Amino acid sequence: MAKYSSTKLFDGYSACFRQWKAENTHCKFLHGYAVSFRVWFEGDLDERNWVFDFGGMKRAKNKIGDLSPKDYFAWLLDHTTIVAVDDPYLKTFEQMHEDGIIQLRILANVGCEKFAEHLYNVINIFLLHETDGRVKASKVEVYEHERNSASYKG
Repeated sequence: MAKYSSTKLFDGYSACFRQWKAENTHCKFLHGYAVSFRVWFEGDLDERNWVFDFGGMKRAKNKIGDLSPKDYFAWLLDHTTIVAVDDPYLKTFEQMHEDGIIQLRILANVGCEKFAEHLYNVINIFLLHETDGRVKASKVEVYEHERNSASYKG
């Protein structure tokens, strides 16, 4: 077990999504939030006595997809519409994206809990390569706003 941990808050994102399976709630409608997320880094210290260089997300050697982690987070969450791959209106959202009305992102599942799991997984793959296994994310917490959040621990 690692002896050190640190956290970083990533904020300033505006995302719209809907949870189409939420039949009896208003969450079935498109709605937006000022999304942010916090990552708990865990591992041994580097030569600078840091668990992880917080600026390392923009100066990274490794990528998430073809993007730096910081750019990936913006691509995923900043002024985007996120829907589930099984949303019955997926074709409508895809057409809106093609027409330049929305920036569509399609994930397996939608909601803060699933966003936290998705981010946890992509960040840990990145950290494995970036730090040669020295650091991992132990937890990711996604906030809809200052009062609501959900987290995922591996």
